[in-house]
Amino acid sequence: MALSEMTNSQSAKGETSSLLEASILPTWLNQRTIGGLGYVWIWIGMAVIIATFQLGAGGVAGLPLATVIATIFLANLALGLVMALTADIGTEHGISFAVYLRAPFGTVGTHLPSVTRGIVASAWFGIQTYLGALALNGIVSYLTGFDSWVFWYVVFGVVQIINTALGIRAVQLLASIAAPAIIAISIWMYFTLEGVASAEGHNIWTFAGDAEMSIVALFVANMAFWSALAVDIPNITRFLKTKGGEKNFFRRNRNVFVAQFIALPVAQSWIALIGAVSFIATGDWNPISVIQEQGTGVTLIVLLAMVILAQWSTNTSANLIPAALTFVNAGAPRISYAVGIVLAGIVGTLTMPWLILNHLFTYLGMYGAILSAVGGIMVCDYFLIRGRRLNVVDLYRENGQFRYFGGWNPAGLIAWVIGGGLALYLIQYAYVVGFPVAMVVYYVLMKTWVMPQCQQAEVIDPDDQKYLATSVNLNWVYTAEKGMQRVKTADIPAAAIAREDL
Repeated sequence: MALSEMTNSQSAKGETSSLLEASILPTWLNQRTIGGLGYVWIWIGMAVIIATFQLGAGGVAGLPLATVIATIFLANLALGLVMALTADIGTEHGISFAVYLRAPFGTVGTHLPSVTRGIVASAWFGIQTYLGALALNGIVSYLTGFDSWVFWYVVFGVVQIINTALGIRAVQLLASIAAPAIIAISIWMYFTLEGVASAEGHNIWTFAGDAEMSIVALFVANMAFWSALAVDIPNITRFLKTKGGEKNFFRRNRNVFVAQFIALPVAQSWIALIGAVSFIATGDWNPISVIQEQGTGVTLIVLLAMVILAQWSTNTSANLIPAALTFVNAGAPRISYAVGIVLAGIVGTLTMPWLILNHLFTYLGMYGAILSAVGGIMVCDYFLIRGRRLNVVDLYRENGQFRYFGGWNPAGLIAWVIGGGLALYLIQYAYVVGFPVAMVVYYVLMKTWVMPQCQQAEVIDPDDQKYLATSVNLNWVYTAEKGMQRVKTADIPAAAIAREDL
């Protein structure tokens, strides 16, 4: 098949390899549609979720409000550094999280950490959909008297699945509409709740809770909060507009930095502040309950609409896309992007999210501990072992260098077990333990054991022209006839740009 005749949505159809499916092929520079502002909108939408309100409320129950906000802001900056590093996998090579994990875990081993992340993302989809359904039910019940959150769960879930299945452009469009509306409504919500607090005789800035809460615990909990996105952010950044031929890391990822180091910390801190004020004012962290008790008429409807928009915009980019791509990776070529999204919705519902919500901080801590080790392994493999160079050709070959020992890389698996296990054991320090321990263990095992037996081409021959993409203004392009090729953006015909997840 000639390149001029190839379309990305067809490119994997000629193969039966379990490593190939159209939606997990690398994206090209001319397929990246998300601009800097669009990426900021996505992150603002993701930050405004019910769990963020609970994070702020849980903090202020035992710490001064100013301390809570400062701690959450700094924790987001720290995690933003990890995200900025892992994001380069997407901006440089255009590959997804699960595909990249074939490098540190093996072509078969990738499924253990990636599907684990997929299940976590699916569970979050269920939680967000449940909370959105409660808000929808609150609006409809107020207007008509019809009361069935289960009905609205199904409706809301189906709408989100369809929206995400339409591709990244549809996800970006939703974020660009939802985020500004969320900001405006959240400002209204803050002043409404502050008024309630004042009426109850509370000064939010001098309020002092008596619950047990330490700065370290709050800091680590917030890092656990975004630990999942910290590892699978390449799923989004592979669609982020990037200038080809830009070798400077900071300029190449400038759109990433604005979102990770400004939009996320500010938005997360702001929403946590609202959750804290809600708790101070009423003793209830859940704004859905507070809004339904305090609001009437248009006020009630508008504020609940914010809750719906927030859950929706978060689910599409932070939960459905990551979950779907891990399921596609595990079931390729039989599972397509659309099927993966439907599976994510089903799995998320089967986790019974309405029960998880009652133990949210325990859930956050456990999966944050497990995924912190994956983050350490990814950063070590990509930067310290390979120097950002990657033999992408072999990521899609059954018997290539990433087969290791029967498809398993013991360095990645052992580092994950040790790092993740220690993080679970010391769960109050989960992320700050799991990440560095897994990184060190992986580095030692790769250098002393695995790489002497399983040579890695990009390490032996660190040639930028062979093993980089965006930095050298090239794209990884797959055709059924010739396999993976290195192609200049100008040589890719416009007819070939379409793909099922775009």
